[in-house]
Amino acid sequence: MAAVIALGFFIALEFTARSYGLPGPLTVQARELVLPPKSGPLLYAGLALMMVVLTWRQRFIALGAAIGLDLLFLAVRWVFGLHVPHGHPFGNGALWVILGYGVVALTRRTGPERVLLLKGVGLGLLLVAGRKTGDTWLLITAKSRPQVLDPYLADADHALGNPSWLMGRLVTATGAVGFNFLDTIYGQLAVAAVVVALYQLRHVAADRRFPRHHLVRTFLLIGLLGPGIYMIFPVVGPVFAYGTGTDHWASIALWSPQIPSDGHWAVANLWPQTPPPISAPHSIPFDEVTPRNCMPSLHTAWATAIFIHSRKGPRLLRYAGTFWLIATLCATLGFGYHYGVDLIAGVVFTLTIEAGVRTFDRGWDRSGLRLTAYGTAVFVALLVSYRWLPVQMAEYPWLAGPLLLLAMVSVIYGYLRTVARWEPAPAPARVPQPEPELL
Repeated sequence: MAAVIALGFFIALEFTARSYGLPGPLTVQARELVLPPKSGPLLYAGLALMMVVLTWRQRFIALGAAIGLDLLFLAVRWVFGLHVPHGHPFGNGALWVILGYGVVALTRRTGPERVLLLKGVGLGLLLVAGRKTGDTWLLITAKSRPQVLDPYLADADHALGNPSWLMGRLVTATGAVGFNFLDTIYGQLAVAAVVVALYQLRHVAADRRFPRHHLVRTFLLIGLLGPGIYMIFPVVGPVFAYGTGTDHWASIALWSPQIPSDGHWAVANLWPQTPPPISAPHSIPFDEVTPRNCMPSLHTAWATAIFIHSRKGPRLLRYAGTFWLIATLCATLGFGYHYGVDLIAGVVFTLTIEAGVRTFDRGWDRSGLRLTAYGTAVFVALLVSYRWLPVQMAEYPWLAGPLLLLAMVSVIYGYLRTVARWEPAPAPARVPQPEPELL
């Protein structure tokens, strides 16, 4: 049933994209069977997820086949002089191997073995398709939402001290080194998620079943639900609405990021040097290529999910989860892709989804339902305040700022308290009793 719903969603999104003259996620994914993929590491990450259901011998065979196919694709492109700009030279082999195991599951496996292998294939394809779906959603937001609401968030962000402007100046001061380091962290978030997911799914091949809850489920739900909020609250971000977009980083970094806007639609060239003045906010027109993907910050949401799911791992994984969260927060603000209020909404968004998924796993536990409802109410209250109270928030930052942080902390506290009830308490170690002496 879940597979049918997902396929129906992808088909609907394909037709929606084509109505705007854009290629849909199914078309883009089909092209990567032959053309250089947009993200080779993501395709190999999907292959890694699929391989959790395989034995070690089968894993080596699958990886070897993927690498061999990639070398074949490279050789053919070199012989015929084929080159597609902005594509990775590898990744096609990983996609072919994932699809190949899907065929093997349908034709050579039966019973529980078929179901388990199909789940592995579906997991790998969902990660890849989720990325393509997100890219398509972003293009649709740009085409369907000609007006953006950045002035509202710029006013509301005064309550937090304009953190994007502060971090923007800091990242700019670090030059190419700081930019490229944070950009690597920012761009490979899905790979970090796969590392945590692989740890959680490490026993699948031996147990012949998936754990009840793991990171991939939360990750995909964030990507599925988040773009719907973009359609309600379209925002492009400070570097575009108040800066020069690509031009700013092109003059600093070793290479220019592939960002559509060139700054011609900006209200003023203020980011990151001068915070915008408090003014009566209004929607502003913007181009039809820059995604309206700020509210909430899904990079913050995904990094928060990675942090949560890394807590039960070994020390190195916990440190990595903490590092990735901090670095992602610095990148989202420092690149001017998000306002500070976006990050608060992203944290609340993730905890609410995580609470809902875990509540479903527990048979609609009452405490979980309360937490999910509370997180939803806080998230809606944040959106309402950003839209209708931004000037008041900017004029009284000593009140609005702490209230925003308190709202986020209250959801965090509620989540920690609820999860603590769900987790079994460790049994105290049994102290051996001395043998009674015989009289």
